[in-house]
Amino acid sequence: MKIIDKINEKKVTVSFEIFPPKKQDAFDSVKNTAIELTSLSPDFISITYGAGGSTQSNTAELAAAVENAGTAALAHLTCVRSTREQLTESIGTFKSKGIQNILALRGDFPRDASEDENVFPSGLVHASDLVPVLKDAGFCVGGACYPESHPESANRDDDIELLKKKVDAGVDFLTTQMFFDNDMLYSFLYRLQSAGIRVPVIAGIMPITNANQVSRMIDLSNAYIPRKLLSICDRFRNSPNAMRQAGIAYATDQIIDLISNGVRGIHIYTMNKPDIAREIVRNVDSIVAAVNGESAAK
Repeated sequence: MKIIDKINEKKVTVSFEIFPPKKQDAFDSVKNTAIELTSLSPDFISITYGAGGSTQSNTAELAAAVENAGTAALAHLTCVRSTREQLTESIGTFKSKGIQNILALRGDFPRDASEDENVFPSGLVHASDLVPVLKDAGFCVGGACYPESHPESANRDDDIELLKKKVDAGVDFLTTQMFFDNDMLYSFLYRLQSAGIRVPVIAGIMPITNANQVSRMIDLSNAYIPRKLLSICDRFRNSPNAMRQAGIAYATDQIIDLISNGVRGIHIYTMNKPDIAREIVRNVDSIVAAVNGESAAK
């Protein structure tokens, strides 16, 4: 099923993200994680794509396993270090495995690139260049967005302008990068409306269950960390069980506030930890069901 159809038939969706293993001997473990996550009845599960397509085959295999388990899969696809032929091959592989949904990404600029390397041999330099190719192939296409602006954007206006270009190219929905202050998202949604961007926006939530994650999140996404979350990390840094419980509670609180304020979807970055996803879903299942006019899951 195409994800946009799920979004249109529900007032709020819940989805997960997993990432393929870098080492092949860990593939079965991650596949089992993906199957375990499908048992929580998410609306879809997204599967990331390694830098330069380094996990391409595993992304396709995991997406197929998710689909075979009865859950819609959202496979990531990037432009970086991919030729036209490689992109065509990837698209063909996804289609042959029954994947109907792709998240179109430029991909992180490779840190090991030499000055004279052309890291975009396909000629597709931005996600907005990839979107029409995927739409022509019949996919439902998602795009990424940054509530606090993409780290490479000159300013917020420039960021919104580039995002609108991606949406105008045919993106069906957007999923945000992780954020830890809901006011950042609400401000961002207002700017989208002002720019005429009307596609559904799914909020990306990262449960912080290890205090060391905070510095990594700042490096990866330049996300603002509220004082409340910093206090939690400082207080429970050396108490793993307490930190885990507090991190799940913080993410739960974010989600309840988002749903209460009409956000259309919640996307949980699981870090391949189904137990954490399960606890968060249990915390909000009756809330999600009430909004969607359904009975809560057992």
